[in-house]
Amino acid sequence: MIKNFVRHGNSWALVIDRPILDLLKINPEDPVEITTDGATMTISPVPATDRKARVAAVRAKVNAKHKKSFEKLAE
Repeated sequence: MIKNFVRHGNSWALVIDRPILDLLKINPEDPVEITTDGATMTISPVPATDRKARVAAVRAKVNAKHKKSFEKLAE
């Protein structure tokens, strides 16, 4: 299958047809990981366990960085 990029604001997007998403069991709202070797691009769904761990790590970092602000908002 050959696809072309389409303009999306100031960026370019690659539209993936619904049958391909269904075949790969990828929900359009799910995060994907894009990797490249310089010549080939690979798009893979992020496993749920990795996503949960990454969200937890980011949440802890944000909470630590903005602790005082969050405490003031809670008052």
